[in-house]
Amino acid sequence: MIFFIYQLFISIILLFSPIIVIFRILKKKEDKLRVKEKFCFPSKIRNKGKLIWFHGSSVGEIVSAIPLIRKYEKNRNIEKILVTSSTLSSSKILKNINFKKMTHQFYPIDHFFFSDKFLNYWQPSVAIFLESEIWPCMFRSIKKNKIPLILLNARITQKTFNHWCKIKSFSNSIFNLIDIAYPQNYETENFLKRLDVKKIKTIGNLKFVENNQYKYNKVDKYLFSQFKNYETFIAASTHDKEELFAAKVHKILKKKKKNLITIIIPRHVNRVNQIINEIKLLNLKVITHSSRNKKLKDIDIYIVDTFGESKKFYKISTSVFLGGTIVNKGGQNPLEPARFGAKILHGPNVDNFREVYKYLDNLKISKKVKTPLECSNLIVFKKNMKNVRKMKYLGQKILKKTLNELDKTISNEIK
Repeated sequence: MIFFIYQLFISIILLFSPIIVIFRILKKKEDKLRVKEKFCFPSKIRNKGKLIWFHGSSVGEIVSAIPLIRKYEKNRNIEKILVTSSTLSSSKILKNINFKKMTHQFYPIDHFFFSDKFLNYWQPSVAIFLESEIWPCMFRSIKKNKIPLILLNARITQKTFNHWCKIKSFSNSIFNLIDIAYPQNYETENFLKRLDVKKIKTIGNLKFVENNQYKYNKVDKYLFSQFKNYETFIAASTHDKEELFAAKVHKILKKKKKNLITIIIPRHVNRVNQIINEIKLLNLKVITHSSRNKKLKDIDIYIVDTFGESKKFYKISTSVFLGGTIVNKGGQNPLEPARFGAKILHGPNVDNFREVYKYLDNLKISKKVKTPLECSNLIVFKKNMKNVRKMKYLGQKILKKTLNELDKTISNEIK
């Protein structure tokens, strides 16, 4: 009954989809040339041969899967690797990654018509969903087509679990369709058991794995040579109000550090004009990365308003404030800047990565802050290379275990 109501709700939304799509294109949240993929009109040809399918919602999930995709690029038994995602930002990230076997498509709307059409066209041998991607209709279609379904690096928060529990019998019927789940933490492992997942194995959080895919171009090399002349503080994955928080930190630090530049990397770059206007009210000078301004003299705030650039800036970071933690968004992933030896600062709201922050706290890498003054007092301008080595070792260990586990499932399907 609940599944019927769910599909009815999706069907009603589809009636208004032209208006929704136009609105999202105007807001620069959709690719006007590729939005048709969400309605299962593929823009790429499905060649013959075995295909494995990775699906992640957005940037974080897709980036965490890149080391796996790189490995399966070399597997001669796999002719094609399909990667789907839901956001425009993730598609732009994948444009910079040149894997010969990989094809990216936007994930289709979760309606039985589109799910069946999608699977009939792509015919994956294995479906690998990342983190919190639970789609009732697609999962049913996958099971109907007898395709192995893996939930990799699974993440379920207390809040999400409470929502699923409100429709317990329906939830169990969906989670029961997962052949094997690999939770990224013990909290998720417990929730998956209670949601009736049949087979669960904990091997660690895939986001500890380092991804060395991105490289500096000539413009970047010149720009980052300029940054060497300044002290830098980074506020990353920021949400509304957190850019102002970072700007206030900058004003406090500027009293002591005259050659300071604060780099802000907003979670949603479509907000850039709003961010600039707010920061200018504090009488701070702002430039954007997209302007390609090579002169950093007298600049206060440098806003990274382009996709897939975070890692380049993390390489020069010594202290990073992670967004989604002052506002109640559950926090963003702190592992990438931590891998580069940065001290991690965050607000009190870290439900999305509670165990990760606990681990970083034990290593004395992270610290909770509540005010700009508190944040400014904890910022350091020196990397901790000892922690870099610790995290690199852990990442390599998790990657090896993950590949071994996936091989057990995938190898049986691609012989």
